[in-house]
Amino acid sequence: MKKSYLLLHLAVILAGFTGVFGKLITLNEGLLVWYRLLFSSIILFFILKLFKIPSDISLKEKVQIAKPGLLLTLHWLLFYASIKYANISIGVVCYCLTSFFTAVFKPVIDKEQFRLSELLLSMLTIAGISLIFHFDTSYQLGILLGIFSSALGALYTLYNKRLVSHFDTKVINYYQMIAGTVCWGAFLPVYLLFFQSDSIVPDLKNTVYLGILSLFCTVGLYVMFAEVLKKIPAFTVNLSYNLEPVYAIIMAFLFFGESKEVNPAFYLGLGFIIASVVLQTLISLKKAK
Repeated sequence: MKKSYLLLHLAVILAGFTGVFGKLITLNEGLLVWYRLLFSSIILFFILKLFKIPSDISLKEKVQIAKPGLLLTLHWLLFYASIKYANISIGVVCYCLTSFFTAVFKPVIDKEQFRLSELLLSMLTIAGISLIFHFDTSYQLGILLGIFSSALGALYTLYNKRLVSHFDTKVINYYQMIAGTVCWGAFLPVYLLFFQSDSIVPDLKNTVYLGILSLFCTVGLYVMFAEVLKKIPAFTVNLSYNLEPVYAIIMAFLFFGESKEVNPAFYLGLGFIIASVVLQTLISLKKAK
């Protein structure tokens, strides 16, 4: 169990870089997501061949795996749109609402009772977000996109958790990346009519960034993400991802000079977020024992 929690927090650190690459890559969010899916599919194809991992499954199983992959694609699209229309800080902090949406969606999807402890811990996260931004309305569109992104992220986690006990995690990610590449690629020309980009083919710098993003922050991240879901509850995983803003905001301040005033309210807000993660981790460890 301890190894799973270490793996989870390593995944969280990698997740902190996804927002940074969203800012570094100059392609619009639609193209960024499609190239990320494409590069990740290619990388996973070679990984499956290199390690001789069986990936021959029925069409019905492929469709079963692909469905959450489409949720992931839409989650990425809204997440990067949030960063493009606002900034890294807003994009990653809005993602903290994933734990709240998980606490709301899980009882409905799995037909369980609502857990008061999960809802209370999620409210602690919401309080932290409110303190950090002081109910900031200067980036209304970015915040709205970030909220919808976190809802889709929660749904992806819940449905993906059902798959990890039946299929190899790399196979799951491989078919989800392919599904996203094909489906989003088919819709992308229409998207680009409304949201135009200066360039469609990435230059060398963007290609390098996309390669790093795909290898470490997609393939590596989501394989670890799927592995920890085998032993750690989906709510705990999503709540632990609330630590992502701690890393991402620090990087945004250091490398992008995002003009957020770091005051006592900022530290208090992050303190609430970290406290919710620590409390849920302790509760989960106690239940495991």
